[in-house]
Amino acid sequence: MWKIYWLRWTLKIIGSCIAIMIIWIILLKWIPVFFTPTMFFRSIENMWQGKSGTIYYEWVSYDQINDAVKVAVIASEDQRFPTHTGIDFEAIKVAVKENKQNKQKRGASTISQQVAKNVFLWQGGGYFRKALEVPLTYLIEIIWGKKRILEVYLNIAEMAPQTFGIQATSKKIFKKKAQFVTPFEAGTIAAVLPNPNHWWNTNFTGIINYRRQHTLYQMQMLGGANYIKNLK
Repeated sequence: MWKIYWLRWTLKIIGSCIAIMIIWIILLKWIPVFFTPTMFFRSIENMWQGKSGTIYYEWVSYDQINDAVKVAVIASEDQRFPTHTGIDFEAIKVAVKENKQNKQKRGASTISQQVAKNVFLWQGGGYFRKALEVPLTYLIEIIWGKKRILEVYLNIAEMAPQTFGIQATSKKIFKKKAQFVTPFEAGTIAAVLPNPNHWWNTNFTGIINYRRQHTLYQMQMLGGANYIKNLK
């Protein structure tokens, strides 16, 4: 009997957690994301290393972000973002094939997956975190939609050391608000996204110059702001 008792309580706890998560996702469709686990752990990591734990972050609405920034991150991170359902299986196939041949591993996480991970989960975690990430990704795709997902991503992604979101990054790096960022500046931000804590200290030589120019080219190939005008 005790096994049935504990099984029932376990199922109730799991069900309650799922219900709370769904309610939280629904609320975040309209409420700004003021803090994320990634921000918390970045602050703790810096303090552990004897650095300042200050996190720079400022939420800004979708309409107050220059379209060049939106297109730049899509061109750099997830070009099929407007059309996939949260998981880009074509990108996964390409990544698996390339990773078998190259020492430098390529990721295939979509913008939607990165949002699910950064807002609700944690960095690392291997297959267990990935298993949790998949249903969360599909839920935010269904409940939030593409426009909201992109808005959240542009606000919570780490774009410079200890700096999250385009508004705080633009003010820190370019001394201007996100709505005034130029395509060249947007391409620069997109170029450092894989590892902003490292790339902002490279003086934009070599690989960063190449990544920026490649991003600007891809932005043109996608059609610029027209590529995102129908996001919902």
